[in-house]
Amino acid sequence: MKCRPHCGACCIAPQISTPIPNMPEGKPAGVPCANLDDEFNCTIWNTASFPPLCHKFQANIEHCGETQQQALTILSRWEQQTAPDI
Repeated sequence: MKCRPHCGACCIAPQISTPIPNMPEGKPAGVPCANLDDEFNCTIWNTASFPPLCHKFQANIEHCGETQQQALTILSRWEQQTAPDI
């Protein structure tokens, strides 16, 4: 499946614990990536700055659902279920 334009759920729901462009400390779960524009599109996609970690994510109906809200719900649930115990 192709990424849904104006979604950005994969750039909001998960925590990223490594530095990414414009977020040198990484990104907390549930916080929109600094590289998303106001329409939830990645401003660095398909550029040399696009992180390998992000490039590895492959859109799939299993994690994206049929809408942005479904994707946020699914990915947020997976983020919570796989978060390390603190």
